[in-house]
Amino acid sequence: MARMRQRIAREEGFTLIELLVVMIIIGILLAIAIPSYLGFRDRAHKTTAKANLREAIPDAEAYFASEDTYVGMTETILHDDYDNGLKTDRVQVSGTPAADSYCLVSKDPPATTEDKFTYYYAGPGGDITEATAGVPTGC
Repeated sequence: MARMRQRIAREEGFTLIELLVVMIIIGILLAIAIPSYLGFRDRAHKTTAKANLREAIPDAEAYFASEDTYVGMTETILHDDYDNGLKTDRVQVSGTPAADSYCLVSKDPPATTEDKFTYYYAGPGGDITEATAGVPTGC
């Protein structure tokens, strides 16, 4: 106990070298952690956009089953009449659906202006495709 009192009485602190070493270690840890976090976040956005499309496809097919056409299909109708859980701010019916085809577009997060995490589905029977150069014309 006396030893601790002597140490406190001396008012010793950290040296400049010790502080610099700690700052360098923190910098290295941040240099490793930030890119990993951004990569995880990007993958999460991509997965969410694809999942939103997979959720909307059965709703579009249910619309066709009841109407015998895709004409007039909107994300609001899909939400209100077929799936209240459909995220209309993240899945949109692109263009004007034809009698035998449609296109769904999903963007996550929805507020971004760039098409970094945009996917589309040209249905029926298409594949979920990343819109790397924007959503194709006619989709």
